[in-house]
Amino acid sequence: MLRLYDFLDSGNGYKVRLALHKLGIPFELIECDILKGETRTPEFLKRNPNGRIPTLQLEDGTFLAESNAITWYLAEGTELAPATRLDRARTLQWMFFEQYSHEPYIAVLRAWEHVGFGVTPERRAQIPEKMAKGNAALAVMEQHLAREPWFVGGRFGLADIALYAYTHVAHEGGFDMKPYPAIRAWIDRVAALPRHVPITWKPAKAA
Repeated sequence: MLRLYDFLDSGNGYKVRLALHKLGIPFELIECDILKGETRTPEFLKRNPNGRIPTLQLEDGTFLAESNAITWYLAEGTELAPATRLDRARTLQWMFFEQYSHEPYIAVLRAWEHVGFGVTPERRAQIPEKMAKGNAALAVMEQHLAREPWFVGGRFGLADIALYAYTHVAHEGGFDMKPYPAIRAWIDRVAALPRHVPITWKPAKAA
């Protein structure tokens, strides 16, 4: 069975848990408290030298890190995977956008304001810039979703999972979502799909 090392409030971890649940893949969840440094121990660093969650242990003992790489691995050959060469490239385009232009601002502000990392004076000084860049990313998404119901290929897929994870909780980092009606409608569409679970969902432990 797959074993996922994760922190329930993490949007990056949620991407993997959501994909696993959508695909009906059973897995064991090992919760790691990142606020207590549980991913920085020598034992954990043997699994992932970068000391981050999510980290997925495959059936053969291999470890795989980075949320978008994990979901790509899980989705291969399934309905979540992009179907054509161009759709594969466009999916990667949005996944790279999420990690470079979206997550560093929207996820980080949420981590400071909501998850428990706190807002130090140094961090408070960074908030206006992060808010501006996060809103710039949301504006790019809004423009696309005003034309298309999903991010790639006219159907729900990996790009939607990657972007939904932190976008649907952006308000927890202080972002005002009222100016983004197309994003809000997309969030509702994602949540209405079969086998949807909330961000802090975890599988039931085997009896």
